[in-house]
Amino acid sequence: MDKTLLKGLMVLETISRLDGEAHTLDQVAAEVGLTRSNTHRTLQTLAHAGYLRRDTETGAYRCTLKMFELGARQLAGMDARRLAPPFMRELARKTGETVHLSVLDDLDVVYVDKIDSAQPLVAYSTVGGRAPAYAVATGKALLAFQAPDYIEHYSNSVRKHTENTHVSISALKQELADIARIGYAMNRGEWRPGIGGIAAPVFNGLDKVVAALGISGPLERLTNQKMAQFAPLVQQTARELSAHMGYRGGYFGLAA
Repeated sequence: MDKTLLKGLMVLETISRLDGEAHTLDQVAAEVGLTRSNTHRTLQTLAHAGYLRRDTETGAYRCTLKMFELGARQLAGMDARRLAPPFMRELARKTGETVHLSVLDDLDVVYVDKIDSAQPLVAYSTVGGRAPAYAVATGKALLAFQAPDYIEHYSNSVRKHTENTHVSISALKQELADIARIGYAMNRGEWRPGIGGIAAPVFNGLDKVVAALGISGPLERLTNQKMAQFAPLVQQTARELSAHMGYRGGYFGLAA
């Protein structure tokens, strides 16, 4: 191993976690356990490379935004569709239902990946297909984490698809608030008659909801009892995928 590189990384990590404050040469040396001369050379090198900035008045060092830029590029590369398949397969195995990964596009969800149920009666959908976000579980899980007035911008587009579709904007806003509180969404025949689902949000490393993971199937199988049984499992799987994408936040609703 390159010990000089390891020392540099150790110094950089130490400064980055010290409450964002600037730290002097002596403080950093004491924290990392290196000699003063070793620490000085390392700090000089990191400053020359643009990872640290030295205050000319105090001589203290702090991290630059170059650290953030590297992390942001890494997080941006953690695409949900690329990372989700193992988690989707496990959810499909445990529930026996069709599993969807969806993203939000205006007032629609787009199904970016799916695993079909092996059971004879399934919820029909296609990768690349769309559904009204306010009428399906993955869509509602995504809408619940948009700006409070998001749904209002599309009030003229909300319409009934079945007798169970909720079209009142005030009622939808209350439902979305409840979803954000408990951490998962349900659909009971609101898009297609007799088809229901459960979904939970997927967060990335910037604490942003970027997708929703859910299951769907016939309501004759997805009874209220089954939905209550599967909701924590859907949430847990979404949490695991979120962690794999760099999410370190504590949110995952009441049923987690």
